[in-house]
Amino acid sequence: MVACSGGLDSVVLTHLLVKSGFEITLAHCNFSLRGNESDADSDFVIQLAKKLNIPVFAETFETETFADDHGLSIQMAARELRYRWFDELSNQLNIKYILTAHHLDDNLETFLINLSRGTGLKGLTGIPVNQDKLVRPLLAFSKEMILDYAEKNNLSWREDSSNASNKYLRNALRNEVIPKWKETVPNLLKNFETTQKNLIESRTLVEDYLALIFNYLAEETRNGYKFSTNKLKSLPNNKAILFELFSPLGFTEFDDVYNLLSAQAGKKVFSPSHVLLKDRDFLFLEAIGNESKNDEFIINENTVEIDFPIPLFFKSVTKLGDSSENIIFVDFDLLKFPLILRKWKKGDVFRPFGMNGTKKISKYFKDEKLSLLDKQKTWLLCSENEIVWVVGLRADNRFRVTNKTKRILKIES
Repeated sequence: MVACSGGLDSVVLTHLLVKSGFEITLAHCNFSLRGNESDADSDFVIQLAKKLNIPVFAETFETETFADDHGLSIQMAARELRYRWFDELSNQLNIKYILTAHHLDDNLETFLINLSRGTGLKGLTGIPVNQDKLVRPLLAFSKEMILDYAEKNNLSWREDSSNASNKYLRNALRNEVIPKWKETVPNLLKNFETTQKNLIESRTLVEDYLALIFNYLAEETRNGYKFSTNKLKSLPNNKAILFELFSPLGFTEFDDVYNLLSAQAGKKVFSPSHVLLKDRDFLFLEAIGNESKNDEFIINENTVEIDFPIPLFFKSVTKLGDSSENIIFVDFDLLKFPLILRKWKKGDVFRPFGMNGTKKISKYFKDEKLSLLDKQKTWLLCSENEIVWVVGLRADNRFRVTNKTKRILKIES
């Protein structure tokens, strides 16, 4: 499937693929941003497909409305709509590859945009040739070469009038900065291509190193990973290591991330999707969940299963089976319904299974070396004011199955 705007680059890519014997489908996005001009682009692509006898799909988007609703720039909204639709359409049609017509000049523009905004090595490696099913076969070719091909083959295409405006940074670079730069450095694109290859090789080297570092620093937890701050401090360039480890997860305030190494326990740094927590000698990394803010959930006597806020399964059985952290067996008749599922509170006490005495939940958490995040994500299953189960960790001895038990309830998380 070829992303075809009707412009020079995508028209050339379409003709090259048809000429080479590929079976292709065109996908065109009308972003409703240039009125009749946008509609004329759609008509052009549809006629192009008809002329080449290939299938075409065209979709119209209300881009400005989408941008306002989601707090995005027009460019980012268009990108989100475009690739979301490409993905949906390719799945429906069982498309193997999605091709875009990005070229070497586009790559240089992206490099400069990332450089101007502040970026790491990954941002300087530019547009990847392959990205899952997304492929960019023209990245090795300059705009000049693409134009030369189109003129020699008498191809026609649409010109986007908005490309002449320098309102957007990319257009300003394309129309003003790069042409003057090329005049000063005639081999600019060739030199840039060499630099890109060197940066990609350096990036690969960093990724190989990070794989080794990750195994040295990280340990898997119930809800994510923990990283030894002592080991991190002992490594040279540890701030760069933190950047490479956590920037892919959306962390951007790296002074704050770096300061976690010496911060007090309980200090947190958030990205849109994850949280980093300093607790004792570790940084704990976990995804931010979508848990309800409700403090308590009611579970009625006839409940077989729940899936929110956590999955729990309830089944009456006639005999005991194998118990584990995730499976307990309790005396049904000792329970007082409805049961309550809630987070722990200060002062909570229970009787750990196998013990006669009581223990504060806070002390139990400390003995189990649970992190602050683990504590916050732990649920208690309660019968009135008594804890039946610290879910996924320890059952309460008061509800155990004995010789007097007549009905057994199996609970599984």
